[in-house]
Amino acid sequence: MAAKRRRLRAVRVRATVITVLAVALALVAGGTVLVLGLRAELTNDVRDAARTRAGEVAQVIEAGRGVPEVTVADPDEEFLQVVDQRGSVVAASSNVEGLPALARLRPGGSTEVDTPIDEDPFLVVAVGARDGDRRLTVLDGRTPAGVAEATSTVTRMLLIGLPVLLLLAAAATWVAVGRALRRVAQAEAAQRRFVSDASHELRSPVATVRQHAEVALAHPGRADAGRLAGTVLDEAVRMQRLVDDLLFLARADEDAIRLRRRPVDLDDLVLEEARRLRERQDGPRVDSGGVSAGRVLGDEDALRRVVRNLAENAARHARSRVALTLGTTGGVVRLDVDDDGPGVAEGERARIFERFVRLDEARARGQGGAGLGLAIVAELVAAHGGTVRVGTASGLGGARFTVTLASNP
Repeated sequence: MAAKRRRLRAVRVRATVITVLAVALALVAGGTVLVLGLRAELTNDVRDAARTRAGEVAQVIEAGRGVPEVTVADPDEEFLQVVDQRGSVVAASSNVEGLPALARLRPGGSTEVDTPIDEDPFLVVAVGARDGDRRLTVLDGRTPAGVAEATSTVTRMLLIGLPVLLLLAAAATWVAVGRALRRVAQAEAAQRRFVSDASHELRSPVATVRQHAEVALAHPGRADAGRLAGTVLDEAVRMQRLVDDLLFLARADEDAIRLRRRPVDLDDLVLEEARRLRERQDGPRVDSGGVSAGRVLGDEDALRRVVRNLAENAARHARSRVALTLGTTGGVVRLDVDDDGPGVAEGERARIFERFVRLDEARARGQGGAGLGLAIVAELVAAHGGTVRVGTASGLGGARFTVTLASNP
């Protein structure tokens, strides 16, 4: 058990580490794309703003009013120069006055240049203009410091948020994988219990048949052929029922239950079962006076099995009396199967519908059944879209099993 827990923990750790690494790679890749995209977008905004300002100066020149005096709003972040074909500066903003042309560009081009204004390079764009016979180029340079600040801020936020997201991913993965592994472990344990119980149930009738056969072979003169045949038949029927129940539950696990739905008068099935129980010589007294009309849409054979399993369970545990009640209220058909037996403790009421559960372990297996009847009831009722629960029979004091199904008027 300890080794198994260690293996499950190792699986949990590996799954968490792999998930965190995958999330980290995805976040790093996504963050890199985000920062690069943001930088490109902001750089384009700076370039567009410079081109717009240079275009305004070029329009003034093109209007025939000569080269104007060029000014900038912020001398620390922008400069303007008007350059002729020989590269001579015709006009310049005050912050670059007296300096040679800071960039050699053709109209429509752009580049980054170093300037005496700032230690960081400026982004420069060129726009062409004609002043009479002269061809001029208007250069507008702007610092991309805002781009660097914005991308730096986003990068810092990503670096701060990355560990937090990784911790959240690790915690979520740890919890999710833990729950999944617990479900797997529970399913595996349930499967082992199922196989073990099924093997035990099948071993009992096989052992009985073998024992009687060995006695008959050892003492053929004293063997009663009729008694031996009866024993073999009873145990064979018991094994057949068990195998049928196991096959049904296996189909239920694979969602392979196929219902032939048609209108079914559930009251007919309940009264039929009441008559069958009354025919038993040593059976309990059966009260079916509370059975009224109730029609549902479902599989008649499956519903007959539900009624029979509940009635058999009640008769097995009853001291002297079983009551069957059926009625329709508000579009719902309700079936109550009561007995005056010991009832079902509250702590066991959910477990009683599990497979191979027998609450009275002191009861002989031949009398107590294999513990599959109520599990089959739960599967069939769920397949019909209904519910089944167990409580206390108010009138008889024992157990009350209640099935509710949608009515079919």
